[in-house]
Amino acid sequence: MIHPKPAAGQALARSELDRAAEHRLDEAWLDRAWHRPETRVLVLAPGRAHWFGEEGAPHLVLVGSADAPDGERYLLGVDPAGVAYFAIAAEDLPEPAEGVREGNLYTLGTLLDDRDAGLLVHATGLQNWHRTHTFCARCGQPTESAAAGHVRRCPACGAEHYPRTDPAVIMLVLDRDDRCLLGRQPSWPEKRFSTFAGFVEPGESLEQAVARELHEEVGVVTASTEYVASQPWPFPSSLMLGFIAYAVDDRVRVDGEEIAEARWFGRTQLKEAIDAGEVLLPGTLSIARHLIEKWYGEPLDEGNHW
Repeated sequence: MIHPKPAAGQALARSELDRAAEHRLDEAWLDRAWHRPETRVLVLAPGRAHWFGEEGAPHLVLVGSADAPDGERYLLGVDPAGVAYFAIAAEDLPEPAEGVREGNLYTLGTLLDDRDAGLLVHATGLQNWHRTHTFCARCGQPTESAAAGHVRRCPACGAEHYPRTDPAVIMLVLDRDDRCLLGRQPSWPEKRFSTFAGFVEPGESLEQAVARELHEEVGVVTASTEYVASQPWPFPSSLMLGFIAYAVDDRVRVDGEEIAEARWFGRTQLKEAIDAGEVLLPGTLSIARHLIEKWYGEPLDEGNHW
């Protein structure tokens, strides 16, 4: 399987593995793959995994299947050499070896290589879903993990439940003068600004969601939207769909609930505000930063973000 390279800034949209979905129901294949000596296993406690290496270039700790603890088992995929990768969902991480530390997607997402980033995103998303869907939504009875961790089945009524992914739009707004609009949520400290975002509602297209969210939050009327890129965001179960939205004019009316402040920035104005410490941008883990830098034309100061 060929994995398209994500655009710069899509830290969580990376992988080097074939997910091998055709093997998820093949118990004989799964058993053989698990017992091969070359098989690698990521042990994942809620949101946490072990890593080693330098601060700027960490690698996940992967163990052989014989050394893996008990827990729900998820097939993550197969690499180009045919090596299978699994995750074990554990209640806690084993005692670490010397030099090994704990981390999560927030701390490691931008630093891991493509293989390890893909492993951690996939495993974290599955574990988050399993932990919150242990009962059947149809009859209320306990469910069981199936299909190598990608389905939960109800033994009582036979219902099958699949991992949930909630689509959310995230958008950078531009006006006719090519200025961008950034906003601050009330819960954020002053100086923290980012793009706008919201969940897609039932019966709504992505473009309609962009227009609705912007009009609700900041009173902006959009003339058109342009899709840019997507990124998984397993905190706990979203898929972020990134857009550039073009405003009809520069009128802004913040709702005061989801957005406390919104400001238009030209490129020079934004750079000066960042350099002066008046604006803190989202970190490089989020596609929000990618949208801003795509408009700006180059990377912005890595040290000035949150």
